[in-house]
Amino acid sequence: MRLVRYRRTGWLAAGAMFALGAAACVDEKTVEVEVPRWEEPPAAAVGFMGYSKQDQKLTVCGNCHVTMQSEWLGTGHAKAWQDLAGSGSAQKTCEPCHTTNSLGNEVTVENVGWVATGDKRYYDVQCESCHGPGLEHVSAPDVKQPLARVTVGTDLKFGCGECHTGTHTPFVEEWSKSRHGQLRTSPASRAECQECHEVRGIFKAWNVKADYVEKEKADLIYITCAVCHDPHDARNEGQLRFSISDRTEGGNLCMKCHHKRGIPDPTTFRGPHSPEGPLLIGTGGWRPPGFEYAEQTIVGTHGTERNPKLCATCHVNSFDVTDKAGNFVVHATGHLFEPIPCLDAQGKPQPGDVQCELTQRSFKACTASGCHGTENAARSAFQVARKRIDGLVAQLNAMVAKIPKSEFSTADNRYTTGEGALFNAQMGAMPGSHVHNPFLMEALLTASMKQVTRDYGIQAAPGLVLDNLLTPPLLVTATQ
Repeated sequence: MRLVRYRRTGWLAAGAMFALGAAACVDEKTVEVEVPRWEEPPAAAVGFMGYSKQDQKLTVCGNCHVTMQSEWLGTGHAKAWQDLAGSGSAQKTCEPCHTTNSLGNEVTVENVGWVATGDKRYYDVQCESCHGPGLEHVSAPDVKQPLARVTVGTDLKFGCGECHTGTHTPFVEEWSKSRHGQLRTSPASRAECQECHEVRGIFKAWNVKADYVEKEKADLIYITCAVCHDPHDARNEGQLRFSISDRTEGGNLCMKCHHKRGIPDPTTFRGPHSPEGPLLIGTGGWRPPGFEYAEQTIVGTHGTERNPKLCATCHVNSFDVTDKAGNFVVHATGHLFEPIPCLDAQGKPQPGDVQCELTQRSFKACTASGCHGTENAARSAFQVARKRIDGLVAQLNAMVAKIPKSEFSTADNRYTTGEGALFNAQMGAMPGSHVHNPFLMEALLTASMKQVTRDYGIQAAPGLVLDNLLTPPLLVTATQ
């Protein structure tokens, strides 16, 4: 119980109220009453509080954490039970992931919350699903509130992985095999790289103010679900922290990291580093003095409004895998982040370290975007662009090799044609460059060759066409 104090106020006449403006005195009494702080949870729930007003979806936690409660109401977690009930395929085994219990938090006892009681107060994936039971905290608010994890157990024993797994939602299984789910210790441990390679560095760079279990621990933390997804906020599709349709380097979720050295840095020979964003939207690369599109941006369809999800269209493509008889096998969630993955014998997408012939790769993402009518059409376009760009890169590298070594220096306060040509050749050789923007990539390579010839007298191979064969005029748009 809690003690609540309030004032009961009444007005008393002053004298005979001989005038309209007569003063009045106030009779105030402080009344103390005891009211329940919350409805005590069933003992079998083992400290899980659940809803205080189930019909309003007001959690016990939300009585104090008002902002979080309001934001959570807009998420899919807040209607998890409703979605299950309306799915037409609800089963008892589905209920634990659509209710509040030990899944997703630190509790190791399975028979708690909804699972133990079947009480409607535990409908939906509430605060305690991630943070754990709140009874101790609400009983003594000075006790630190239970924290959620940002790491995801690949053993599926805690965190998002306890529910976002299995044949219907294998998010964590796929993520764990992706490059995002594999910690690269060297960049993750270097201060200058952490803003894209380690959770605490990313949160600092993105101004994410959050407390979590691992925050003060020394261990490096790889890129997990909580980096891209905000558990509390539903302003963006999929509870993403930033938009995936924003066509700017600073506003697009993927480009916030995939934009480093998209244009040359005269202080280093390291070349381009994750330049996919600038290349996609047409701003990347070294522009030679003779670049014919100096005042324009070359944007392929992949980087225009015709492809509203930009990077995510291809790299987070989801589809159902069925067998030859049409029976469901698995739902591919796209969290391998492979745009054209190899397929196994069942048709399931494979991680990037698995290699196969182009005919064994899925081009479903290319048709889903509306850019290509069929997978075969996309595959053909891929082959044509790759052959053209690979050929130009090989020729430009051969020309760069003949440029005097004195033209390559980070200490002479100038950026030479040789250094710029090398940068463009390196960018063209990066995986996916011929897809992210084949039109800009071709224009950069051909312009680099022409400039190398002008400045150093080094000729391209006889018969090599330096016209921009891939660039349709309609895809050359003025910079705004």
